[in-house]
Amino acid sequence: MDWLVARMRERGFRASVDDAGNAVGEIGEGPAHVVLLGHIDTVPGEIGVRVEDGELVGRGAVDAKGPLAAFVAAATTPCAGVRVTVVGAVEEESPTSAGARYRATLAAPDWCVIGEPSGWDAVTVAYKGRLAVNVTLSRSARHGAAPGMTCSEEALALWSSLRAAAERRTREADGFARLDCRLEGMSGGTSDGLVERAELRVGYRIPPGITTAEIEAELRAVAADHVGEAQVGIERIGAEEPARTPRSTPLARAFVGAIAEAGGRATFKVKSGTSDMNILAPAWGCPMVAYGPGDSRYDHTPIERLSLSDYARSIEVLRSVLARAGKPII
Repeated sequence: MDWLVARMRERGFRASVDDAGNAVGEIGEGPAHVVLLGHIDTVPGEIGVRVEDGELVGRGAVDAKGPLAAFVAAATTPCAGVRVTVVGAVEEESPTSAGARYRATLAAPDWCVIGEPSGWDAVTVAYKGRLAVNVTLSRSARHGAAPGMTCSEEALALWSSLRAAAERRTREADGFARLDCRLEGMSGGTSDGLVERAELRVGYRIPPGITTAEIEAELRAVAADHVGEAQVGIERIGAEEPARTPRSTPLARAFVGAIAEAGGRATFKVKSGTSDMNILAPAWGCPMVAYGPGDSRYDHTPIERLSLSDYARSIEVLRSVLARAGKPII
């Protein structure tokens, strides 16, 4: 955080670390306020940083230090009538999302851009929601040769019921409109000699139109109907509601125009993952998109890389968008 704050100060930003630990830099003056919020944390995994065939290789190059660096570069030259706040948010890659949740308690800006890879000539306008739960099964210990299902087998049977219920809800849908249910982790066969346990970590990706509360209620109903000897406990680990923003806002139109000026044709994307948009869109209610250079297929992979030419183009696009924020008519 201190490193990023220092670099922003060198570029003329009024920069500091806020109460959540985010690196925050403000530049420019005027009635229009634009927040460019990217996240500074990355998933684990060391990837040797290098430039190779016109690409920057390294963990976080795409998700999402590339977009965050583009934000800082684009905002360095102030635009008339526009105050820009760049936020390097903490904990986006964890269920807490502490950085975005803190910023959500502050006043809403006029526009907000979330730093996530969309490609230099595209913007993201929707993300699925997410629900993660731990499902624990426990029962009295028994001899391994005793008849009937093991506690782990009971857990697998319950998982099959949960997945079937999720599939029924959006059976005719596909892609972004589909409710996804995945077994993200499992442990079983543990016993202290008195109680046997098994645990499932179940993750849902939830399309707009369905709430996390609905899915959790359905999960609990399926668990209540579970036939077996084990007692079932459910703990919510994390949740974000689905987010969708209009393609017709002044901000979205500004990106369409800016991308056209840079020689591209804008496309709009929807994504099955989540981002800080899931937190900030309902809290702020302002025009919002996610944007940044990079191919999201490289997210969280051992070959994460960012095209430097696309990075340069994204800065050009962002500068044009910020300039349009200061104009009364887009």
